[in-house]
Amino acid sequence: MMEKANRIWAIIERDLRRFRRSPVLVVMTTLMPLVQLVVLGYAFGGQIKNLRLGVVDEDHGVPALKLKEMFQAVAANARTFDTVAYSDMAAAVGDLRTGRINGVLNIPPEFSRKVLAGAGPRIGLIEDNTDQFSSSALGASLQQLLGAYGQQPSGVRLPAQATLSVVEVYPYVPYIQFLLPGTIVLAIFVSAMIGGGIIFIDDKARGLHEGYLVTPISKFELILGFNLSGVAKAVLSGVVLVTVGSLIAGIPDPFNAARFVRLFLLVIATSLALISMMFLIVVRVSDPLLPRAIFGVLNTTLFFPSGAVYPVHAFPRWMRVISAADPFTYAVHGFQELLLKNTGLGAIGFDFLFLLGFTVLALGVATLLFRRAL
Repeated sequence: MMEKANRIWAIIERDLRRFRRSPVLVVMTTLMPLVQLVVLGYAFGGQIKNLRLGVVDEDHGVPALKLKEMFQAVAANARTFDTVAYSDMAAAVGDLRTGRINGVLNIPPEFSRKVLAGAGPRIGLIEDNTDQFSSSALGASLQQLLGAYGQQPSGVRLPAQATLSVVEVYPYVPYIQFLLPGTIVLAIFVSAMIGGGIIFIDDKARGLHEGYLVTPISKFELILGFNLSGVAKAVLSGVVLVTVGSLIAGIPDPFNAARFVRLFLLVIATSLALISMMFLIVVRVSDPLLPRAIFGVLNTTLFFPSGAVYPVHAFPRWMRVISAADPFTYAVHGFQELLLKNTGLGAIGFDFLFLLGFTVLALGVATLLFRRAL
C-alpha cells in the first residue's frame, strides 16, 4: 500500500514542480477569471441609464405638458432616459433607425381631451427591439411613470383592488456578486484545462509519457496521480478566487471561518469533478492541437448553461437537459448557496453527491480507456 502511495506521490510531485517553474502560467490561471468577474460584473450588472427618448407631441394640451414635465423629473433623478423633442414623427423614427435615439414616444392629438373625459387615453412607444435590455428598461420606466400619472385622488377609504407588498429575504445582490460563483468555477475549469488536460497531452507529444509506461505503476495509479496533481492546482485557483473575488464583489463578512471551510470543501469537490472530466476527454487524444479546440467548445457548452450568467429557469427545454448533466450547474448552485445565502452544507448536499459521483464515474471510465502502450 505504501509503495503505491509513493508511486502516486512521485507523479504528483513531478507535475507540481513543473507547474511551480511556470509563474506566468500560475498567474494567468487565476488572473483571467478575476478580470472576467470585474469586466462582466460591471458591464452587465448596472441599471441602464441615459437612454435617449424622442417625444413627438401632437396634442400640446395641459395634460400632455404635465406628462412631459414628469419625463423631465425622470431625466433629473432616475436618469433612465433623457427626452429629445421632435415636431415630425418621420424624423424621429429616422433617428431611431440610425441609432441616434433609443425610442420614440408619440402623444396623439386627442390625448388631452381623452384624459379630461376619462376615456382611457393612450400614447405610443416605438422602440428599437434589437436591444432587448434597453427597450425593456425604457418600457418599464414608462409603465411606472404612466401608472403614477394616472393616479387620481379618491375619497374611498378602502382600495377597490388588492395590492402587493414585496418582502425580500436577502439583502440586495448586485450582479457582480451573482456572477462570482460562476467565476470561481471558471477559474477551477481553466486550471483543469491547463493542468489536467493540455499538459498531459504535451507530455504525450514530447514522449515524456513513455517514461511512466516502463515503470510498474498501474493505470489507475497513473490516472489518480495526474488527477490529484491537477486538483492541487485547481484548488489553489479556487481558493484565490473565493477570497479575492469575495472582496472585489463585496460579499458580506468574506472571512467568516465556518463559511470558508464549507467553500473550501466545495472547491475540492468541484476540482475533482472537472479535473477527472478533463482526463476522461483527453485520455485517448494524441494531437496537441485537438484539446485546445475542444476546450473552447467546452467553455461555452458548460459555462453558460450552468446558470452562472443567467437563471436556468429561463432556458428552453433542450438547454435545461444540458444543464441537468453539466457538473458546472451543481458547482455554481453550491457556490451561490454558500456565498449569496450563507447556508450550510445541508443545502448543497445533492450538489456534493453529484460532483463526487461524477468524479468516480469519470475516473473509472478514464482508467478503462487508458492505453498502457507505447
